[in-house]
Amino acid sequence: MNSRERFLATINGRKPDRTPFYASLTPQVAQMLSAHLRLPYETPIDSLLSTRISHMGLLTHMGVDAIGVAATAPADSPTVTTPDGLIINEWGMVFKDAGLYNEFYSYPLSHAETVADIEAYPFPDPFAKGRFDMARAAIQKYGKDYGIIADLECSIFETSWYLVGLEKFLVDLLLETPYVEALLDKVAYINTETGKELIRCGADVIWCGDDFGSQQSTMMDMDTWRKYFKPRIKKMFDEFKQINPEIKIAWHTCGAVVDLIPDFIEIGLDILNPIQPLAKGMNPEFLKQNFGKDLIFFGGICVQDLLPNGTPESIKAEVQRRVEILGNEGGYIIAPAHNIQPDTPVENIIALFDAVKNLQ
Repeated sequence: MNSRERFLATINGRKPDRTPFYASLTPQVAQMLSAHLRLPYETPIDSLLSTRISHMGLLTHMGVDAIGVAATAPADSPTVTTPDGLIINEWGMVFKDAGLYNEFYSYPLSHAETVADIEAYPFPDPFAKGRFDMARAAIQKYGKDYGIIADLECSIFETSWYLVGLEKFLVDLLLETPYVEALLDKVAYINTETGKELIRCGADVIWCGDDFGSQQSTMMDMDTWRKYFKPRIKKMFDEFKQINPEIKIAWHTCGAVVDLIPDFIEIGLDILNPIQPLAKGMNPEFLKQNFGKDLIFFGGICVQDLLPNGTPESIKAEVQRRVEILGNEGGYIIAPAHNIQPDTPVENIIALFDAVKNLQ
């Protein structure tokens, strides 16, 4: 099988010749690997989801079986850096460069209280000219040989709190502040339309997501999640299936999210990501036994401890163990549980890629 055949077999419930592999990199890691392999460094793509869709040439050279695409900032609304170093994207979110990542500096809807506040805000146009040009070009270049994962993370909850601020937004959910549902509906509409266009472009998987978990539990009670998020996510999934009934839907949610899994299965989820290894309850044996008949698992390789602190031998052993548990008879896309981080030694990254290539 080539990479695309391997990936398609897995997401369609057939056993591949080996478990398919996906990875994403921070820019610092991409620079480090490009220098190590003597390859040109590819500038990150201007997107809210940049780390998931950049460095395709490097990653395919190293051995991934699928690449990520996403909507990008349109030409008339690029991310800008002000003279005093603040970074402002098309949503109006303001960041500052903190070294490894850009950290939030201010939230453009931190004042929001009313529906009118949401109606007055200049949200991005999901149909802006040029938004899908890079996705189409990448699919044209890589789609014959690799699986295509269209990234739509930060689907509803995260984009909403990125605009308002996390603490304020969580409090306002509980207080039922009037603007909350209007904001959720607006964000869900923008990202649903974005996802539908990515499906039309030729995606094999639409990779939605919001982080609903901490290391120990979900970030909110189930009643709140079911009131605000479950129906909106279901509507999003239903609209995606209307565009292409064969599209596979993945959801990224970091943390301890076992309580959410049955609800996600109920509303049509196909693939669960990232199976964060150190989060409470995300035990691969438990997940495979209880949910393996309904879900494909995607992720599972620890970026918090194993990749930065392990040895090449321990990484290879963990890859084999995860594949034996989660990939028994298929049903698993092996991947780091998040972007590979700058604290990861080059030899450990190479060991990860080599371990996957050498799977039986």
